[in-house]
Amino acid sequence: MDDKARIIAETLEPNAIISEVARRYGLRPQQVFAWRREARKQAASVRQDSPAFVPAVVAAAEPVASRSPKQRKRQAPRDAGLIELEIDGIAMRVGRGADTKTVAAVIRVKATS
Repeated sequence: MDDKARIIAETLEPNAIISEVARRYGLRPQQVFAWRREARKQAASVRQDSPAFVPAVVAAAEPVASRSPKQRKRQAPRDAGLIELEIDGIAMRVGRGADTKTVAAVIRVKATS
């Protein structure tokens, strides 16, 4: 199963030619196409009510210049509380006060497309 998954993943790489990948492993292209079709069906049948966990990348905040004595109001940096998601090369930025149901719906639609 690990070899099968690795072969399928290799066919999904940019500019991959399925017949070449199949030949490299001594397989017929039809067999690899069938594996890909089967994998798509399995992925489509697995539906989740909530988004799956994914690795998070935490970027360090840029240093804020020291305040002059005249500044009394505390201002949050412009990107404070901003979450950026990237799914299949499409970036989505979620700011403070975003409606959680809407954000979850957008993620669910993108994850199933």
